Amino acid sequence: MSTAALARAIEQGRGAAAADLVLKGGRVLDLVGGDLFESDVAICGDRIVGTCGDYRGVREIDVRGKVLVPGFIDTHLHIESSLLTPHEFDRCVLGYGVTTAICDPHEIANVLGSEGIRYFLEAASELVMDVRVKLSSCVPATHLETSGARLEAADLVAFMDHAKVLGLAEFMNFPGVLARDPGCLAKLDAFAGRHIDGHAPLLRGLDLNGYLAASIRTDHEITTADEAREKLRKGMQVLIREGSVSKDLHALIPIITERNSPFIALCTDDRNPLDIAEEGHLDFMIRTAIAGGAPPLAVYRAASVSAARAFGLADRGLVAPGWRADLAVLDDLAECRVSTVIAGGRPVEDALFDARRAVEPVGRASVKARRVEASDFRASGSGPSTPVIGVVPGRIITEYLTFALPFADGERRIDTDQDAVKVAVVERHGVNGNIGVGFVHGFGLKRGAIASTVGHDSHNICVVGADDADMAIAVNRLGEIEGGFVVAAQGRVLAEIALPVAGLMSLLHHEEVKAALIPLRRAARSLGCTLGEPFLQVAFLPLPVIPHLKITDRGLVDVDRFELIAA
Repeated sequence: MSTAALARAIEQGRGAAAADLVLKGGRVLDLVGGDLFESDVAICGDRIVGTCGDYRGVREIDVRGKVLVPGFIDTHLHIESSLLTPHEFDRCVLGYGVTTAICDPHEIANVLGSEGIRYFLEAASELVMDVRVKLSSCVPATHLETSGARLEAADLVAFMDHAKVLGLAEFMNFPGVLARDPGCLAKLDAFAGRHIDGHAPLLRGLDLNGYLAASIRTDHEITTADEAREKLRKGMQVLIREGSVSKDLHALIPIITERNSPFIALCTDDRNPLDIAEEGHLDFMIRTAIAGGAPPLAVYRAASVSAARAFGLADRGLVAPGWRADLAVLDDLAECRVSTVIAGGRPVEDALFDARRAVEPVGRASVKARRVEASDFRASGSGPSTPVIGVVPGRIITEYLTFALPFADGERRIDTDQDAVKVAVVERHGVNGNIGVGFVHGFGLKRGAIASTVGHDSHNICVVGADDADMAIAVNRLGEIEGGFVVAAQGRVLAEIALPVAGLMSLLHHEEVKAALIPLRRAARSLGCTLGEPFLQVAFLPLPVIPHLKITDRGLVDVDRFELIAA
């Protein structure tokens, strides 16, 4: 801030000059003491300059009967997994009160490498929302899969000093950290003293101590209150997650207390436009937590000031003079119904979005998978006993199951009576043409196939199906539309959406993406699918850093042993 701007802020804060913007007549939630107090809020430029008083403004907004809280901070997400470009994510989510988002672009980085990170940094610089970027630590996530790129420590250091960069993103390869892998240690050493995100599902005891000894500070993979308490006790910031697939909030509501709240934050990791339209974003988490018995003060702290402090964003998180003017104006505190949003001192209106500079999409024609046939999904085996991935609704942790499947001529077959259908991962980066084939339980499919180029984290094609021929149709269609989601049955495509930006993001507006997801879900249900969000559930089947059994283009992975297993 220049000295002239600083002088203006002081003058407006003292009430000696009209403030640039004044929110008149509302009540402010004090996140220090927990009280609601009546006050105008005066804003100069991008900062709050006055509370606890009456102010006049060049522009005034009447907020009588409403409650003012700090803008919300989503502490961990992948914008790509919203299926939207950064510009469209901005337009979709900002109205729900999310004024800061901390993004790890490792989805696009696993497809395009440094080009994907450059795209996100350029886009983040043009948005209304303040999007901060964590540099992707695990590209590829493991040695057990084929990705489209590889980023070493030196590649990440090149971006380290960008104004939008906060630090190193989720260190998913916790087995590599514990094994003191040289590549992992090089990245951790390069970012020593900067914020390093964690990713340590079910990691406990002395192994957790070893992981934290690397100065890793957060974890969003916590699924039980007991696990959360241990990680809080050991100094981790617990990022409570509620996304389209991973739904941990209800299990963790007991830890959301006023005493714990300085060490708790909220994240979505991730929500698609249909769920956002139907339920909301962080506002949905806030009202759900309060309805579940969490104290409102604790919840709103977690959504703002605690999150800001955890990530070193010292300028935001309170409605107080000198703090960044990110505000959500609520019709009701407990219901967290957002009526107006102020982002960096600017009321969020269509004109703000219209004024943004466009950024050219990258990663077109990135789906380079070979065409497949039904025979490519043959499941060879030495007998009927078969490892099967067990899907748990609402979680990305899977079970390691063993089924006796129909078996003949050295081939294991689908058994819909046991809800055991095929899952395959087809390498799509044009590297080796690998196809890994296995079985999965929990989708409920009776016919057809569901396929996706969103397959964390290497983003090969993942297809789940009750018919080999339909699996081939769905996979081949993805190549024709540059990636996306496809549902096929009886030899034809029933529904699809194209995601041509790196095979991850749509070029459509968020309203159009939402509309396209409705017939996709309907088509999946017509196959017998029992999952509420089948497409993102498919996307997590190839993630070999989440226990217990996963699949990549190289085959089935026992995540607990961190090795490939014979099918």
